[in-house]
Amino acid sequence: MSKEKVILTGDRPTGRLHIGHYVGSLRRRVELQQAADYKQMFVFIADAQALTDNIDNPEKVRQNVIEVALDYLACGLDPEKVTIFIQSQIPELCELSFYFMDLVSVSRLQRNPTVKTEIQMRGFEGSIPVGFFTYPISQAADITAFRATTVPVGEDQKPMLEQANEIVRRFNYIYGDTLVEPQILLPDNAACLRLPGTDGKAKMSKSLGNCIYLAETADEVQKKVMSMYTDPLHVHVQDPGHLEGNTVFTYLDAFCRPEHFERYLPDYPNLDELKAHYTRGGLGDMKVKRFLNNILQEELEPIRQRRKMFEKDIPAVYDMLRKGCENAREVAAQTLADVRRAMKIDYFSDAQLIAEQAARFAAEQ
Repeated sequence: MSKEKVILTGDRPTGRLHIGHYVGSLRRRVELQQAADYKQMFVFIADAQALTDNIDNPEKVRQNVIEVALDYLACGLDPEKVTIFIQSQIPELCELSFYFMDLVSVSRLQRNPTVKTEIQMRGFEGSIPVGFFTYPISQAADITAFRATTVPVGEDQKPMLEQANEIVRRFNYIYGDTLVEPQILLPDNAACLRLPGTDGKAKMSKSLGNCIYLAETADEVQKKVMSMYTDPLHVHVQDPGHLEGNTVFTYLDAFCRPEHFERYLPDYPNLDELKAHYTRGGLGDMKVKRFLNNILQEELEPIRQRRKMFEKDIPAVYDMLRKGCENAREVAAQTLADVRRAMKIDYFSDAQLIAEQAARFAAEQ
């Protein structure tokens, strides 16, 4: 098996992408693409996975496929360097998932922390759709179909990668060395591991309505920043402030660079000094929020402008996706052929099997 780096990552099309996606993985994908330190890079829109908990609302998923594609292009993903495809258009993934189901127990799926959290979030405790329950298996199929060595994701996906590796190891143990074991690539900035929502909740989530979307206008972003959760005990400017759980400072940790102080807040040499002033008192939340707003606007404006450009030719975006699906399917088909051969279910391409069976029955005549 090839030891060259193959990168795979993706997103569910249940809404436009937000800055949590951006710092968690999108920004890193563009960096990886520019570094070109890989054999192939696949980025997919996980519409089949999105349907597992939106089966009664397919139009929501259908409409958001193009939104996610536009966000990808706006962030700088280049279809000439990266294969962008739609999950449901690769039928080989369904077949791989079906075979992988035999390698995982129900109790093991129930212990997956990510699955447990997602089930609670969606109120599925009493009636979990089977497709949703088994999505770690589906995700393992997505990863292994493209022989991915590297999966850049947020920290909340760690249990999913561990489960994928268990499946790979079990498959290879039973059927021989066939599948590649992937490695997780986490953001190197700790604040980007899991960006909280604007309301201070642990996770930025579309369903919780606490996101800043990449496609939002400058006014919409500013409004959300100015109403962002800070420190409830920091009532007056002179009060000492707390950094822990303070969303504004978490966002500054994720986005702020030294040059931002020169441009927008020259009173301070760096973020450490700003934090020190806030914690000893005498620095108002609004001043810090205005600083954060300037930083986010600088980061998001080029993304907004690129998105507007791609929105002018939507048929071209769909054509890009179609070509990406064709290229992805070729790779997945080759992996599936190897899996079928390893599992000894490649009946019609196994000339030796046919010859042996013919000889056996001829000998019995």
